[in-house]
Amino acid sequence: MTTRERTYARANNQRANQYTEMWIVGTPEDLAVMIHAASKTGRLVFVSAPHQMGVDDIRHRRYLRLRTR
Repeated sequence: MTTRERTYARANNQRANQYTEMWIVGTPEDLAVMIHAASKTGRLVFVSAPHQMGVDDIRHRRYLRLRTR
């Protein structure tokens, strides 16, 4: 492995370690509280649009990307 390849691999690992990605599931009210808390702490990077879990299910699913540092 060349020096350039090692440097590139190290930079990619550092970028990957800076974020946590997760799916959260809950009622719209519960999700709003979680997203509000994440944004107030400055950790929220991205949040997806809500996706309904099912026809008879009131819960929604959202994707979050949070800063770890």
